[in-house]
Amino acid sequence: MTEQTRIVFKAVGDILFYCWVLGFLLLFVGLGVTLLMGQLVYKVHGPMFGLSSHEIDVIFYCWLGITKLNVLTFFFIPWLAIKFVITRQDGIQEMK
Repeated sequence: MTEQTRIVFKAVGDILFYCWVLGFLLLFVGLGVTLLMGQLVYKVHGPMFGLSSHEIDVIFYCWLGITKLNVLTFFFIPWLAIKFVITRQDGIQEMK
């Protein structure tokens, strides 16, 4: 692996790591909104769309699950793969 490729991998890895952290912060903020202001969300959106409190909860928890899967799939797993490649290349270069 050339030094330029290594620099690019490290930069992409750093970007993916920050995206992963920010994605989970988004999930925690969403969970906090649900727990702290769930009734306010229902009072605003329930009558507007004709949804019950249970339906709004189901929609929100589905959003949480889909967002978590997307954050893990598109940010964490590629970051982990890049870290494994960089670590493996470091080990190969030390052996030479």
